Amino acid sequence: MNTPVSVLDLSLIVEGSNAADALRNSLDLAQHTEALGYTRYWVAEHHNMDGVASSATSVLVGYLAAGTKTIRVGSGGVMLPNHAPLVIAEQFGTLATLYPGRIDLGLGRAPGTDQMTMRALRRSLTTQSEDDFIGDVIELAEYFQPPPGERRPVRAIPGIGCNVPIWLLGSSLYSAQVAAHLGYPFAFASHFAPSMLMQALAIYRAHFKPNGQPGALTQPYAAVAVNVIAADTDDEAQWRFTSLQQRFLGMQTGKRGPLPPPIPVAEMNALGSPAERAGMAQMLTVTAVGAPKTVNQQLNNLIAQTQTDELIIASAIHDHSARKRSYALVASLAAR
Repeated sequence: MNTPVSVLDLSLIVEGSNAADALRNSLDLAQHTEALGYTRYWVAEHHNMDGVASSATSVLVGYLAAGTKTIRVGSGGVMLPNHAPLVIAEQFGTLATLYPGRIDLGLGRAPGTDQMTMRALRRSLTTQSEDDFIGDVIELAEYFQPPPGERRPVRAIPGIGCNVPIWLLGSSLYSAQVAAHLGYPFAFASHFAPSMLMQALAIYRAHFKPNGQPGALTQPYAAVAVNVIAADTDDEAQWRFTSLQQRFLGMQTGKRGPLPPPIPVAEMNALGSPAERAGMAQMLTVTAVGAPKTVNQQLNNLIAQTQTDELIIASAIHDHSARKRSYALVASLAAR
């Protein structure tokens, strides 16, 4: 496996623990994966979720960047409809000024929460059309660019002239079209919404247009998110995988909360109705579970199928040391 590998972290709060532990574990994992040679470490914006501690995404990015030295750190992503573009430009302009050459800005169109919480975040739902999202992305990117000729009346300080790579993230064909139209790298959220993966990648690659900005892409660059639960044996990995399965089964039944501990595989197979289990399995289609040899084959199959330029690995494992072990095993595959 010779494809670059990166990390997607939600700072998961596990049963029996709390948000403070989740955030400390994120820093420990960032330092661990930096030492293992991972390309980037992304955290994702979610709100009003008992099991996720990454709601203040830019604050967490700063915490992780301060505690690491070389790995790229960023958002996977900031949910732009929740924010004014100027605010995000200032936040990530500040981060890029403090940690030059290490900050990524991934942008998503979903709210990352429910409608009531969305109102609490931005107080209005009047800018949720597709055209408004494109306009917000363009506006945000302009804040990073030195003004041509006359000075702009509104500027991001820090922000102007900062080289902050913008990524478009999504789980739909629309997100792929926007990324292609604007000439940005594209990351697909196939770790929970895999159904349009291949279509989205095809659209992105077929319609990609360079945007002409200094340092911008001249050809498409796509990353695919994948759940990975690696352990020393297949049986251990399947057992640890039941934590993620329980979480996704809860999405089918409306039960939310911290990441539960693993349970015997036989018990997991008996939970929920057949329809609920089928829904869970569909959401987890892009997942690699097993010992190193098993995971290596599964990831290579995914790479061959998608021709992805990069893998972004999400590993929701209840035990933090086992989670670190999983990322170490994947790194050993990439180093072969």
